[in-house]
Parts: sequence; structure tokens; C-alpha cells
Amino acid sequence: MNRDTGGANLPALRSHNAALVLDLLRTAGQDGISRLELAARTGLTPQAVSKITARLRAEGLAADAGRRASTGGKPATALRLVPEAAYAIGLQLDRDELTAVLLDLAGERVAARHAPLDLGAGAEPVLTAARAEVAALTALAHAEEGEVRGDGAQGGGGQGAAIPGAPTPGSAMPGGVIPGAAVRGAAVPGAAVPGAEVPGAAIPGPAAPGTPIRGGAILGVGVAMPGPLDHLTGTPGRVTGFPEWDGFPLREELARRLGLPVALDKDTNAAALGLALRPGAPDSFAYVHLGTGLGAGLVLGGAVLRGGRSGAGELGHQTVQLDGPPCDCGGRGCLEVLCMTALGRGDLAEAARVLGTGAANLVRLLDIERVLLGGRAVLAAPDTYARGTREVLAGLGLPADVAVAAGPYAVAEGAAQLILAPLFGK
Repeated sequence: MNRDTGGANLPALRSHNAALVLDLLRTAGQDGISRLELAARTGLTPQAVSKITARLRAEGLAADAGRRASTGGKPATALRLVPEAAYAIGLQLDRDELTAVLLDLAGERVAARHAPLDLGAGAEPVLTAARAEVAALTALAHAEEGEVRGDGAQGGGGQGAAIPGAPTPGSAMPGGVIPGAAVRGAAVPGAAVPGAEVPGAAIPGPAAPGTPIRGGAILGVGVAMPGPLDHLTGTPGRVTGFPEWDGFPLREELARRLGLPVALDKDTNAAALGLALRPGAPDSFAYVHLGTGLGAGLVLGGAVLRGGRSGAGELGHQTVQLDGPPCDCGGRGCLEVLCMTALGRGDLAEAARVLGTGAANLVRLLDIERVLLGGRAVLAAPDTYARGTREVLAGLGLPADVAVAAGPYAVAEGAAQLILAPLFGK
């Protein structure tokens, strides 16, 4: 998984060894892990572990988790990660909607927001909307712990959370914060962004070298949007249907306005990254996304496959019908135009068959054994798409497992992981 996120200035996270220790603290949960166990599992000396954990404690990232039962000597003190020490924000810029999430250091979702968005309106209104959502979530990050977590939001992968447009108790309401999550009006010390769209909600910059992290610090903002785009330069290409984005320095411009590190990737890659980080995730799989478009995120050998020009996974623009209908990409008979046409006329079975055909192409090409489905359209009729995809694969004798594993926040949460994952050596 690519580690180039523009990173936060956190001296305790500079080394690979510190990332290993931090990841073990994260996976140990609230029960924690002792320094001796950390040394055994990392292969580091006890002295090295002591130095690393002392720095993590000074940064506010680690804390005592109680003492372990004695085995004959002095009882060992367990250490745990402090999830609320810092947060990352994830933004999904879809063609018609902006979804924003706030994840703590443990990767748990503590808040989410939705707002309408017109990706074709150009950069200025999109950047303004993104900045407003970041400011609102930053205010939440600096609320008291009870207020942030008193919102009823579901953590982790968002399973069971309401699909936008049909809110349920505890789910995010369109255009606003989750009910019960207070937004503070008082400015927070830090690097405020001039002209913030949310009055009083200043956006602090990353911690300066040698400065302990304040509780609620924002480490950065991950952004996911439809491709194609260049992940390395943070520049979109000719987004299908929206050529005005071609070559716009989105990552650079958003980072300038926010005063925070920003990472940019395709929506499908971000979702695939988030899914790959879940406990028990397969080593290799394809994530097939059907929402306002069709695409795929590919994970091979535990790493997101982006390709030399960040163009891997453009599943929707595979030609499957040479004389088929024209697609916005300039081709004809693409999987995306066939699938979206079927979806538009309400023929979900045909849309699922086209989706299954694309999944079959991936299985044959990459020899993968697992296909995970997600996206707004899939979540609206998960059984139909899972069944249709399985039928296509089975009819071709392809033994891949198919599951609908991504909730409505999969892309936005994966975007936040563009910031968090490298801190843990992922």
C-alpha cells in the first residue's frame, strides 16, 4: 500500500519500528500489550521498545492499560493506543454527493456527514463544500469525548448504517452532523484556515516537530473521487463526464486551503484499502463498485494495485460490445454504459449480469478467489447483485467467492485510511 500521504509531522512516527509498535498497540485494543510482548513480537530489544513507547506516551498516542498478573517477577504494565489522541478525515467526492467521515486512530468512525454536490460545477464550489465539511468535523474532533461518541454512529465498516436518502435513528442526516454530536463554535488553537466556511470552526494544522499531540488533532484529510487520476501527483484526469477536472491540482489546492496534509486517490482504491485493513481480510481480492459509475479496486498480495500511472481498476471502461452504445469516456459498449443503462430502465437483473461479467473478467485476468461488491446501487439491492454476479461466475466455471461487504461509508472511510494506514506501517 502506497505510503506517500504527505504525512503529519509526528516525530514519534518517523521510524518503521515505531510504526510496528503503534500497530500492535492498535490491534491489542483496550486491554493493551506489555513492553515484553512488544519486544517479542517485533524482534526489537526491550531497550528499543522502551525508548519507542516513551516517545509514544510523550506524544499522547499511548497510555497505561493496567498491570498484568505477575508470573513470578514484577507485574508488567500494559500499554494501549489512545484512539482519541488524533483523527483523520475522509471525503468522498461523488458525482452528486459529498460524504465526510471522522475516524479516530483506531480506525473507528465517530462522526459522518452528507451534503449534495455537483462534481461538474467546477473546482471552486467543490473545494468550498469540502472545506466546510472538514471544518465541521474538525469542530467535532475537539468536542469532549462524550459528545463526539454520543452520536449513535456505528464504528468500523459502517455495516447496517442507513443509505443516504433514507436516514434511520443514529445515522447521518443529509447536510448535517449525526444527531447528538455537538459542534463547538469556539475556535481551536492551531493553524486556522483563512475564510473558513463554518464560523468559529478553525482547522488546526499538523503538530509541529517535537510538539506533543493535542487531543483531537487532525492528522490530515484523505480524498477519494472517481478516476482516472494520478495518485502520486494528486491530480485528477478526465473524470468520465467531467473533463473540466483534467489536470487540476486538487491535492495541492485543497491542502493549501485547509492547512493540512491531503492524500488523493480513486474512490475504488480507497474503498479497497479500507477493506484490506479489516481483520481477516483476504490477501488478494477485487472490490467492484457500482454507484454513479462502475469501477474496481484491486488488492494483490495485501497491497492496493494502482499501476504505473495510477490507472489500474478502470473496470467500467472495458469494452464488451464493439458496436454498443457510446460511453462518456469516448468508447463504445463499455461495461459502465451498459450497466448504467440497465439500471436507468430499472432492469436490476440485467445490471447485475453486466456487473458479474466485469467481475468474471477480473477473476480470469488476475486469478483471484474473492469479489467484494459495494456502491450505492449495490447497497440498494444487495441480494440481486450478489446473486447475479455469482450466477455469471458459476456459469463460466469460475470458483470465486462473492460477497457484499462494503457499507455506505466504505469509500469515505478508506479515504481517511490514506492518512491513518501509513502511521501503522500499512
